[in-house]
Amino acid sequence: MIEYEIEYFLDKKIIDYPESINFMEKKIEDIHKNRCKEFIWFLEHDNIYTAGTSSKPKDLLNKNKFKVYKTSRGGQYTYHGPGQRIVYLMLNLRKKGYDIRKFISLIEKWIINSFEDIGVNAVTDKNHIGIWIKDQNDLKKISSIGLRVRKGITFHGISINLNPNLDNFKGINPCGNDPKDVTSLEEIGLKNKIKKFDQVLLKNFSTVFDVTLKSKKTLK
Repeated sequence: MIEYEIEYFLDKKIIDYPESINFMEKKIEDIHKNRCKEFIWFLEHDNIYTAGTSSKPKDLLNKNKFKVYKTSRGGQYTYHGPGQRIVYLMLNLRKKGYDIRKFISLIEKWIINSFEDIGVNAVTDKNHIGIWIKDQNDLKKISSIGLRVRKGITFHGISINLNPNLDNFKGINPCGNDPKDVTSLEEIGLKNKIKKFDQVLLKNFSTVFDVTLKSKKTLK
């Protein structure tokens, strides 16, 4: 059986948002033309808001709080900033025979299984995309999913709230929801699990998508 290998890079820098978009645009073109392997990028952004293709002006509550970037990913407004793990997924859906619904269901399984490994009962919600945690009788969002597919190659990806400043969500209605309906690992008392969570994500990605992951020493 031929091993299916994907490369990944754990970035320790805060990455400028336009820089990340330029990188992904070039990378997915290279993947499409078989010039490089599929790629997963772990990173953080500085404090920004991004507006997806379904964003509505009414959901930008404070346009002066942070810089706002219009973006090609699906979804509405979201916040990115330090303490939030971003994982950009540059993957060839056609090679695995996935349609977008199958791919999103696998992403959800990947994130939920990763949370389960650290003792968190995370769930999906049929009315809202993303991953949620039960808070008494309510659901609070801990992870967002926003993707774009071009020529069968995905880009953009997921965000997971590890320990960001949750007050920074108050400048928007994140994904059309109330800003108070957002949580993080730190808020639910699991700050001690953050340091090793990247390794948990890597392990579960490999299992759920049935691939081998190879670490890169540099982004290029």
